[in-house]
Amino acid sequence: MAEKKTVLVRIKRQLAPDQKPYWEEFELTWRPFMNVIILLRDIAERPVTREGKVTTPVAFDANCLEEVCGACAMRINGKARQACSALVDQLEQPIRLEPLTKFPVVRDLFVDRSRMFENLKRMKAWVPIDGTYHLGEGPRIAPEVQQRAYPLSRCITCGNCLEVCPQVNERSDFVGAAIINQVRLFNLHPTGAMHKRERLDAVMGPGGVHDCANAQNCVKACPKGIPLVESISEVNRDAIRQAIFGWLFG
Repeated sequence: MAEKKTVLVRIKRQLAPDQKPYWEEFELTWRPFMNVIILLRDIAERPVTREGKVTTPVAFDANCLEEVCGACAMRINGKARQACSALVDQLEQPIRLEPLTKFPVVRDLFVDRSRMFENLKRMKAWVPIDGTYHLGEGPRIAPEVQQRAYPLSRCITCGNCLEVCPQVNERSDFVGAAIINQVRLFNLHPTGAMHKRERLDAVMGPGGVHDCANAQNCVKACPKGIPLVESISEVNRDAIRQAIFGWLFG
């Protein structure tokens, strides 16, 4: 009888935000087409370490399981990526799972990414409406604008771009590439463009586009292939232009 194939997983755990992290190792039965989410679910069904110690299920965040929601972002073998698209057969063992380091840990692999949503508010990355009543048809979007906007709209707010950015740290308020990309997206939208000036004023402030040091790690880490460096460059250009015109003409 053939010996069962197994998967070794090392997980950095932390029971609460104010407690010290520690590592636990698990050995799981291999199955075809396993991804990291399946590994974590297997541990939840039988939370026993490799040494035979009964432990608690590992806390993690996930929802869509098809790289759309962004919730399952974590560090897998040292790389920020989505757990749902990380296939076990393509990973070196022992597979090392850690929480993202640029966000507060809630428990185990589950982090609090609210800073991203707060920064979207800071940069006014939305289209305001006057009420909940029917507003009728909005302005038509030209096909060439649609083609420029679609890649930008694919952001899933996973936080990978912040995780790999050296400018995002405890000494900086930099909002990160994802938020600046959303500024560009809403400035392209015909209705959003009505508030372009306010958005550019916000993005010129503390933690805005001028805090980017052009490391370009973000574009490599983005799971959706968004042209983040291009977005930062375009928003920076628009912000400088607005600042110069404001200085010259008040």
